[in-house]
Amino acid sequence: MKALAVILLIIGVTAGPAAIAASNDKASSTTSDTTAKDAKTTAAASQPPAGNTTSTNSAVPATAAAPANPALEAELEQLRELMESQQTALKSQQAEIEALRAQLGSNHPATILPAPAAVAGAVPSAATAAAPAPLNATVADAQNQNGTSDEEGSRSPLSFRIGDAQFTPGGFLDLTSYNRTTNVGSGIGTSFGSIPFNNSANGAGDQSESRFTAQNSRVSLKVEVPVRGGNMTGYIETDFLGNAPTNLNVTSNSNTLRMRLYFADYRRGKWEMLAGQEWSLLTPNRVGIGYMPTDIFFAQDMDTNYQLGLTWARQPQFRILYHPTKNWAMAVSLENPDQYTGGAVTYPEDFAPATGTSLTNQVDTGNGTTSPGYFPDIIAKIARDQHLGKKDLHFEVAGIVSGNRLATPAAIAGVSATQSKTAGGGSFNMNLELGRNFHLIANTFWSDGEARYIDGLGPNFVVGQDAASLNFIPNLIHAGSGVGGFEWQFTKKTMFYGYYGGAYFGRASLTDPTTGKLIGYGYGGSASSNNRAIQEGTLGVIQTIWKNSNYGTLQVITQASYLTRAPWFVLAPTDTTPGAPKNAHVTMAYVDLRYVLP
Repeated sequence: MKALAVILLIIGVTAGPAAIAASNDKASSTTSDTTAKDAKTTAAASQPPAGNTTSTNSAVPATAAAPANPALEAELEQLRELMESQQTALKSQQAEIEALRAQLGSNHPATILPAPAAVAGAVPSAATAAAPAPLNATVADAQNQNGTSDEEGSRSPLSFRIGDAQFTPGGFLDLTSYNRTTNVGSGIGTSFGSIPFNNSANGAGDQSESRFTAQNSRVSLKVEVPVRGGNMTGYIETDFLGNAPTNLNVTSNSNTLRMRLYFADYRRGKWEMLAGQEWSLLTPNRVGIGYMPTDIFFAQDMDTNYQLGLTWARQPQFRILYHPTKNWAMAVSLENPDQYTGGAVTYPEDFAPATGTSLTNQVDTGNGTTSPGYFPDIIAKIARDQHLGKKDLHFEVAGIVSGNRLATPAAIAGVSATQSKTAGGGSFNMNLELGRNFHLIANTFWSDGEARYIDGLGPNFVVGQDAASLNFIPNLIHAGSGVGGFEWQFTKKTMFYGYYGGAYFGRASLTDPTTGKLIGYGYGGSASSNNRAIQEGTLGVIQTIWKNSNYGTLQVITQASYLTRAPWFVLAPTDTTPGAPKNAHVTMAYVDLRYVLP
């Protein structure tokens, strides 16, 4: 009989897959029938055999029905427990399958079964195991300037495939109202360095400005494809803030499309390579050293020149990255150089004569694209992301080295010569989640000759001239900036943000050996465009009106800012003149209605 029980057990194990494939109703019915038969068998075995009465158990010897065989009862109980565990596994697997179907948008009906009781020592399936939340996910996903979805890991319903490539369109539509208490005259992006004084000759300081524009609307396309064991990502992003025609606001308001970003990134294992036009590596990150707009910190401001004090650029580059661990990242980037002096510097007479040949083609005065580059700007960055308890922390250290070189023709110095200077700077940036969804932000930058990365508000260097050799020499300008503030996702639909930013530019007072006059930047008697310090405070609210993963998001974004700039030199009052104001200031307000593509 023990052998018979073992055979029944083997048959039950063999029939297990068939039982799993059967429906729930059939499995329940089988279980009930089996239980009933077991009960009937037990009852019959307890009755004494009658003389010639036919019994359903007549084929089984009388000893098989003896109630005193506990081994057989134990074997049958194990068989029942095995079948019940198989039914539980069936329900669990069906629940997982139906949940995956619902997630993938399948047309199959999703009958969600009750979750089975936890089994000690069981390993959670990949479908049900919870993935760790990305560092700084709240702030990165809330980044509105890029117009991407704020649902981390979600795939846009606009995505489509061509072969192995996944294409994802993106962007947003903006209608922006901007208002200023003085007529800055720079459009939606504020020219921080040229805020007019209230006694300006053209009356701009006495005029306010109010405009509507759709220029900041953005269109993007992301392409992802697996390549040779790695992942290739291509990205292009455009807006309508290109060179505007002179009759822009007259009739058609024909804003010009321009390239913001256009690059390809390839990552395989711990190594990564990027080439194309991208945010400079010197621009602060929100997370790691990521390349997508959600990974970059450029404030929540509606001002398209962002927050004063931010160090940034979008320019062609070649970047190599290494990710030794999930917390650490490091990168080196070779980026497009620019010998930038801007339009506020005073040059030696021989360099920029009133008549004759000008040598200003050697520098970028702010309106030329032909200035030479000595060697590419070399930028390096190391970043770390970690959890402090349940809070996120991102911090990074970055450094830059660039070159500047000036040539002196033989017609001026007797012999042709070149003089060069190497510039450099560094930054420390931090993004700390102080409370739930409340982030503190601190970005700092100091340099000798890298002012163009502070929104192009100051010169990298001024042109000096040696009194003896008459050779032109680049004289580097000290410059520094910083941004501090907060971003608070108060509710799922409301974000508050605020920043304070400042920038400082040193001065260089030189003497022109030809004329004996003072030249350079910030010298006594220099123009009011030679800025010493510029400061801006900003507060804003981003309110989501409605949001749907299939149809997009509608938001209202507001920004209010107060900005001041102070030059190195202002005219002192005299008996006959009141003198010049010590600083220029403006109050600005932005209101933006934005529809973000899903």
